[in-house]
This record gives sequence, structure tokens and C-alpha cells, in this order.
Amino acid sequence: MTAFLKPRRPIDLKREPINGYKGIPLGDGSQLLNLRMAICQALYEEMKRDPTIFVMGEEVAQYNGAYKVTKDLLKKFGEQRVIDTPITEGGFTGLAVGAAMTGLRPVIEYMSWNFSFVAFDQIVSNASKMCYMTGGMFPIPLVMRGPNGAGPRVSSQHSHAVEALYSHFPGLTVVSPSTPYDAKGLMKTALRGHNPVCFLENEMIYGLEQEIPVEEYLIPFGKGDIKRVGGDCTVVAVSRSVHWALEAAEQLAREGIECEVVDPRTVKPLDIELIAASVRKTHRCVVVEECYRTGGIGAEVAAQLMELCFDELDAPVGRVTTTENPMPYAANLEHETLPKPHRIVQAVKLACYR
Repeated sequence: MTAFLKPRRPIDLKREPINGYKGIPLGDGSQLLNLRMAICQALYEEMKRDPTIFVMGEEVAQYNGAYKVTKDLLKKFGEQRVIDTPITEGGFTGLAVGAAMTGLRPVIEYMSWNFSFVAFDQIVSNASKMCYMTGGMFPIPLVMRGPNGAGPRVSSQHSHAVEALYSHFPGLTVVSPSTPYDAKGLMKTALRGHNPVCFLENEMIYGLEQEIPVEEYLIPFGKGDIKRVGGDCTVVAVSRSVHWALEAAEQLAREGIECEVVDPRTVKPLDIELIAASVRKTHRCVVVEECYRTGGIGAEVAAQLMELCFDELDAPVGRVTTTENPMPYAANLEHETLPKPHRIVQAVKLACYR
């Protein structure tokens, strides 16, 4: 189980070190990094190792990225490897697919995964299928990354969580890290792979800080992590929902219910073996995600658990999702729409017949 720290103070970008990817060494073989800089560090280390990797997207170069995830990469690698693009997601995604076909390793940033919808044809019809359609002649080592899910008061068009959507299509790997440690290890794995990866970050946890090793490490796809051990109910949570689940678990512990929080880390491939092993111990499960309920990750987990350990379940698999309505702008309505801790607590109590 990886070490886990709760968020510290909100990050003030003006106060961060110029070479943000270096982190803050702690003198014990670890360093303190927030999630945005953990990804930046992974990009820096892999671009230094592999000259075929380049970064492309809106404001990734001169502005250091809309969320400063590409901070100082232009200074280190120059304008041929860190490229600002026009507002043309369909265009630069198609360019990246072509570059991957010719032996390069593009990394494209969507300023928001909501904007990937205008590149949907390139992602689904080309990136995910090209290797298959050419009999393996053209692998697509492409990493598509950017913030995913709801930000604060950005309303209906900028609040989608796309994990379930893109995990539907064969050929795409879908990654949703919840901690700096996971983000760095998973990004390095993505940058060394040969297939297209949807790397879904959450802007609301970019400032989360954690001690992570100075030495190199990679996290394989399809290997989840137990963020909290418990024996009464398994809570499977994705990305930012992990932190809501941990908050709910602390509240439930005060009432005598111990939750085991499982973070899949990658939605596709999904570590269903880890989830099933936890459910065989707790005999209950609740899935928490920012996707919608219909066709969501929870529906897939519930179906697979039914196949693997139906007789072990003492209650139906619960699902806590974003409610099925366009995201409201009002803060109080947004709070009730998202899978916040108070809704998780209710779902766990229902699963435990409490």
C-alpha cells in the first residue's frame, strides 16, 4: 500500500520554485511534490531519456500550460519539442496520430477533456484502431492528457468526467490517478508504452502534496491500490472520488463501520481481481465516481463482481455517481450533484443495513 497524505495548503503558483519539476527534497530519499509537478517531473525525466517524445497543445509552451503542468519544459527542450498549437483539438490530435505512426511519441494536452469531444473521431476512429487495422504495423505511442471532471462553478459544458466514455473503446488505456505518487508512476509507464493512453487528471487535486521517492519507479497499468484497509464495506473510488471516499470512511469509522477504500488507478485495464479480493473480505461494495450512473464504471464493476463473487455479496453493489443532470452553476446545487462524502456515507450505510 502506498503512502498517502491529505492535501496541504492550496498551491500558489507564484510561490512555486522556478524549476518546479525538481520538487522539494526532504533529505530521506524522498521529495515533496504536488500532483501537477509529479506529472511535470515524469515528463521531464522521460523527455530527457527519449528524444522522440514531444509535447503539444494549447498554451503548453510559452504559458507553461493552463494548469502549469508543463512548467519550464520549453526552457529545457526548446520549441521543436514543446509546441503551442491553435485552438484546434481535432487538428493537433490528428497530427499527433500521424506523428506516432512515423516513430515519434507525442504527448498532447487538452486544456480540458471536455474539449476532446471535438477530436472524438480522431481518438476513437484513428488513434484507438490504427494498430489493429494495420496488423500491428503502426503502433500509436500517444499520450493524451489534461484535467477531467468538474471544476468549481464551471457549469454544464465544462464538467464532464469521461472515464467511462473512453473506456468503452478497445485500443484505449484509461488512467485516472488520485495522488502525486500514482500520477508520476503511471505517466512514466504511459510514456514508455506503444498504445494510446487517455491520462485523466483532476484539476481540483493538482495541489495535493505527497512525499514520493527520488529514485525512479513505474506503476504498471491494471494494478490498483488499497488506500485504506477495512473489513465492513469495500468502497471502490476513482480519481478525486478517492479523497471523498476517504473522508466518508473516517466519518463512518466513528460510527463503527470500517471501509476498505480501493483505488483502481486505471479504469481500463481494471484491476477487478483486487476489487473482488476486497469484496470477498467485506462482502459489500459501493462504487464512487464522477461519471453518470447509466453506463458508468460502477455498472461495469457491479456486473463483473456478479460474475466473480456473486455468492460473497451480502448486499447489492451500491453506486454513488454524479446525478443525471447537466451540472448546475450554483455552488449548493453542484454540491448535491457530485458524489460528495455525505452521499457516500448514505450508500455505505444502506449496503451495511444501517
